[in-house]
Amino acid sequence: MRKNGEIIIIEDDEDDKMFLQDIFDSLDFPNKIKFIADPTQAIPYLSNPEVLPFIIISDINMPKIDGFELREQILANEEIRKKCLPYIFLSTSKNPENVLKAYECQIQGYFKKQESFLEYKTMINNLIEYWRESLTPLTSF
Repeated sequence: MRKNGEIIIIEDDEDDKMFLQDIFDSLDFPNKIKFIADPTQAIPYLSNPEVLPFIIISDINMPKIDGFELREQILANEEIRKKCLPYIFLSTSKNPENVLKAYECQIQGYFKKQESFLEYKTMINNLIEYWRESLTPLTSF
């Protein structure tokens, strides 16, 4: 994890993407925001040794592969796993089964998408600020 690295958002829904873009624009973090609409493109992108993201925020319900499958692929990829990337699910679902399944995938957080811009902005701000303060093996030396 690189605190100045990209914030990767894996989101296939265009409306959700635009809402998140507006939120990040209003927060004015220095990190570049990288949207990946097709979850099958995440592994090739993250495998690039020059790509050193700050955090991954992923939807769950996506076509081709869902967020759970993507997370399992990331965990199975040693090259990506060694980057120590916080992996956060951002979903419309509060279903307890999804939350349990998500944490079984060794995620670092599960958050519900908000309808209110202000509530969503506050949640995203708190999430990013938390990880800015957190130490990982790549930031503690």
